[in-house]
Amino acid sequence: MDVAVGAMTAGELSFDEWVSARVPALIRFAYLVTGSQHAAEDAVQTALTSACERWSRIQRADDPDAYVRRMVVNAHVSWWRRFGRRESAVPEVRVLSAAADPAVRIAEDDAVWRVCAGLGRTQRAAIVLRFFEDLEYAEIARILGCAEATARSHVHRALAAMRTELEAEEADHA
Repeated sequence: MDVAVGAMTAGELSFDEWVSARVPALIRFAYLVTGSQHAAEDAVQTALTSACERWSRIQRADDPDAYVRRMVVNAHVSWWRRFGRRESAVPEVRVLSAAADPAVRIAEDDAVWRVCAGLGRTQRAAIVLRFFEDLEYAEIARILGCAEATARSHVHRALAAMRTELEAEEADHA
């Protein structure tokens, strides 16, 4: 990111400057929400098309990044609803025992991500926002358009489902 762009606020940047600085982070975020590079790129493109039309209003928002992240989530949800697609089953997950070997850690991280990808879209979005974006529950609730207690519930239930799935896979491979 250009130092001059990084020091300026969104209100001082043109849409093109803001996009140039933020698109890599938006694509990473969208990938974690959608579970697919293609779907992530589509969601970001859809959100940015809409954001361009509303940039004068968005740049005055308290947090333009959060506003556009919410647009990315909405774009993915709209796509999902429009085409009636359900998440497909996740391939078999194998959880390896913890070890000092970095390859083992990578495999374990991959197993967690695969189980996360198998969650419903709202729970997956809540997990991504909480643990990958490191947001507080109030911010997660604002982005997902729900109450803070509901955001906490999404995260809690997603973690419980992930834990159950990982334990079941571990038992199957033991």
